[in-house]
Amino acid sequence: MAIFAQLLVNGLIAGGTYALAAVGYSMVYGALKFINFAHGSVASFGAYIMFGLAVAWLHVPFVIAFFAAMILTALLGVIIERMAYRPLRHAPKLAPLTTAIAVSFVLDAIVMIVMGSDIKSFGLPTVEGIAIGPVFITPVQLIIIGSSLVLMVFLYVLLYRTRLGKAIRAVADDVNLAEVSGMDSDLVISAVFAIGSALAAAAGCLIGLDSNLQPTMGFVITVKAFAAVVLGGLGSVPGAIVGGFLIGIAENLGVWYIPAVWKDTIAYGILILALFIRPAGIFGKKDQTASTVL
Repeated sequence: MAIFAQLLVNGLIAGGTYALAAVGYSMVYGALKFINFAHGSVASFGAYIMFGLAVAWLHVPFVIAFFAAMILTALLGVIIERMAYRPLRHAPKLAPLTTAIAVSFVLDAIVMIVMGSDIKSFGLPTVEGIAIGPVFITPVQLIIIGSSLVLMVFLYVLLYRTRLGKAIRAVADDVNLAEVSGMDSDLVISAVFAIGSALAAAAGCLIGLDSNLQPTMGFVITVKAFAAVVLGGLGSVPGAIVGGFLIGIAENLGVWYIPAVWKDTIAYGILILALFIRPAGIFGKKDQTASTVL
């Protein structure tokens, strides 16, 4: 029972970071109806920005570096949307999808050129975990789950308690109707990319704090966030959050039965099962399936 409780808590901690990354995926799909496969690389880029500010270059406090990385990555998301996706908004669906993959390669290449291809570490001191019943949690893990929950609450308030959130939900429901109502859809979509990219950066930074940084980490984040979105339902922010936590829990409980080296493959397995059993996802609508596949 103690092992189960520990693995469950570890799964919740990992799930919080996956949920943050998945939310950006889901928001972009809701606004533009295409899957931004560069999202994981954006998260990785944000993590490396924090590393550069806190460790490699300026040695600013970690908290300041964290929020600076979110702000700079939000700006990066807006630039990517303006330069790479907006010109293709009315093109066939394959065009922005291919562009997203190209953007992912470019971001990963920039990281490798600037920061090198070796594994980076924030160099946090090793401390003993805090005992909470049968479970041990390190201070870094407490920061990770606390930050994830705070950012999710912030996102909820933004989406459901502000005019910007109302505009985002209107554009996601029907962009043409939103424009007829006087909304600037371009501005709203830029805001979606800014928010989604900032949350992706937060996820990347938290993952980097818990483990290490490597230039290919964006691909892993992409797979797990995409699996969470498919499981929860494309375009559903609550679904992305639930899917992220389910992926994290399943991944960590899975190592109880299979070797830890296969841990990352669990997300692939869940993705395949979700596509077979319920392609629209837990919170998804059945009429989204066709547009998702095509």
